[in-house]
Amino acid sequence: MTAWFFERMHGFGSADAIVFDGRTHSYAQLLEATARWEKFLDEKDVRAGQVVALEGPSSVESCAGLLALVARDAVVVPMTPLPDAKRAEFHEIAEVEVAITVAGAPDGGHLCRRTGRAADHELYGRLRAARTPGLVLFSSGTTGRSKATVLDFARMLSKYGEARRPKRTLGFLNLDHIGGINTLLHTLSQGGALVTIADRTPDSVCAAIAEHRIEVLPTTPTFLNMLLISGAHAGHDLSSLQLVTYGTEPMPLGVLQRLDATLPGVRLKQTYGLSELGILSTKSRDNDSLWVKLGGDGFDHQIRDGILWIRSDMAMLGYLNAPAPFDDEGYFNTQDAVETDGEYVRILGRKSEIINVAGEKVYPSEVENVLLEMDLIADATVSGRHSHITGQVVQATVKLTRPADPREVARTVRRYCSERLQAYKVPLLIEVSQDDQHSERFKKIRSAA
Repeated sequence: MTAWFFERMHGFGSADAIVFDGRTHSYAQLLEATARWEKFLDEKDVRAGQVVALEGPSSVESCAGLLALVARDAVVVPMTPLPDAKRAEFHEIAEVEVAITVAGAPDGGHLCRRTGRAADHELYGRLRAARTPGLVLFSSGTTGRSKATVLDFARMLSKYGEARRPKRTLGFLNLDHIGGINTLLHTLSQGGALVTIADRTPDSVCAAIAEHRIEVLPTTPTFLNMLLISGAHAGHDLSSLQLVTYGTEPMPLGVLQRLDATLPGVRLKQTYGLSELGILSTKSRDNDSLWVKLGGDGFDHQIRDGILWIRSDMAMLGYLNAPAPFDDEGYFNTQDAVETDGEYVRILGRKSEIINVAGEKVYPSEVENVLLEMDLIADATVSGRHSHITGQVVQATVKLTRPADPREVARTVRRYCSERLQAYKVPLLIEVSQDDQHSERFKKIRSAA
C-alpha cells in the first residue's frame, strides 16, 4: 500500500531531496540511506507490526529511518530527544517494543534496544490485521498528560496526488508533529527539497531561506511574530520565498497585516490540521484576512453551537490513552470555536481557552490582537485567572519592545484596551515578562489559574 510512494521517489533520481547540516542529499542518496536502515532493521529483527520509537533530530538519517520502518509496515513513534522522564512516559503510553536512538552510538551508528513490552492495544491489532504501517503522535501536553494518536500511515499517504509542484521547503516543524510529517511527505511526494535546520531562531531561518533559496516556509503565528520583532528579515535575501503557511494556533490580525506589508509578493496561507485528522486543504480569503475555507477531497465539516466538527478520510483510529470524540457519523469535535461568513470560517481559539467573566465569553486572541496594536507591546499571551466574584478575570502577560515601569505599563494597557474592548474583556491582571511565551513547538502557552 506504500510501494507507490517509494517508486515515485526512485523516479526523482539525482534531484535534491533533503538538506541537513548544510549538506545536500539527492533522492538516490536518501533511498540508499533507507536501504541501509532496512539492513539495520533486519539485523535487529525489527518486524512488521512492531511498535518502534525512533528518537533523534529531524535529520536525513531520521527521515530515512522513518521511511524504512514504514516500508516494513511497522508502527513508528517519532520523537525528538527527550528528558528521561518524558521518554519513559511516552514509551509506556505507546507500549513501545523497540527503541531506536538515531546515531546515538559512539561509533556513529544507531542504538537499538528491546523494552520487554508487548504492544497489545486493540488499535495496533487493527493495523496488523490490515497489514499497514502505523504512526503514533503525541500532543504537546501543555494542559495535562499528552494524548497518543494512532494513525494509519498508508491512509495518510493516499492524500498526496501526482507530482506537479516540486518546491524547496523549510522543515520548520519536527517529525514528532503532524505538521512536520505532512511537510516531509508532501515535499517528497512532489519531488521537492526539504531543508532542515537545527536552530530555529529568526536569524537562522532567514539565513537558511537565503542560502538554500527556500520557496515555502511552513511555521506558526508565534514564530512569525518573533521574526517581525527581530527584524532578521531585513538582513537576508528572502527573494526566493513564495509562500508562507501558518497554523497550530490563531493568528493575530495585526501580525498578519505587518507580515503582508513586510513580505510583498509572498502569498500568506492559513492552514488547519490536527494529529487526529490530518491536514485539510484550505484557501485564505486574502493575504491579510483571517477568514479561510476548509475542506477538499476526503474532508467535510459542520459548525455546531459555534464549534467546528470535522469528518476526515485520514482520521486517526483513536487514542491509546483517551476516548476518541467522534460522533456516530464520524465527525470529530475539534474543540475549536469559530465564526462563519458564508463559506468562510474564522478560528477563534480552543473552547478550553475561552475565559468566562461573569457569564460573558472572552476569546484570548481577541484581546491579544488589541494588545499587539500597541507600540510598547512586542508579544502578549492572554488567559483566565480565577476570581471569587466573577468566576474568572482576564490576565495578560506582555513582552515589551523597550524598558518601562510595569505599573505604568499596566495603566497604559488598561486605558488602551478600555477604548477598544468591552469592560469585561479588559485585562485586570497585567504581568510584564521578557521570557519567551511559547512551547518548543512555537505555540503560545496559556496557563489558566
